[in-house]
Amino acid sequence: MKIDKKIIKELTEYLNEFNLTEIEYTDKDTKIKVSKSNLTSSNQAVSVASPTPISNPTKSKDASGTEVKSPIIGTAYLAAEPGAKKFAEVGKKIKKGETVMIVEAMKTMNHVPSTVDGTIKEICVEDGQPVEYGQTIIIVE
Repeated sequence: MKIDKKIIKELTEYLNEFNLTEIEYTDKDTKIKVSKSNLTSSNQAVSVASPTPISNPTKSKDASGTEVKSPIIGTAYLAAEPGAKKFAEVGKKIKKGETVMIVEAMKTMNHVPSTVDGTIKEICVEDGQPVEYGQTIIIVE
């Protein structure tokens, strides 16, 4: 399999331009994921794999519970499509790894998993609202 270096270069430029930590390109049978290393912003790794966005839970200062944060910049969606059942609703019990929201970035739908078992205490974003990297999207108790 031959990898088009031009695509990797373009994806790397998007990472820097939009201050992203990870971006994925899919074309037929090829998936290319480019992500920045956590060590320095100039180190970059390239892998061919499916996306696995992971949120890091932190304790909220204003509310009790665990915050699930957006792993990327994009648009948050509470359901897979308009009119469909929402992934997360206040009071719903969820398990670690269960999808709580989708964040769309560059026409790629990224499922955001819960980082803990618990009950959804608060949904911090509206359907279709833009979100930033690291922004709290739900709080789980």
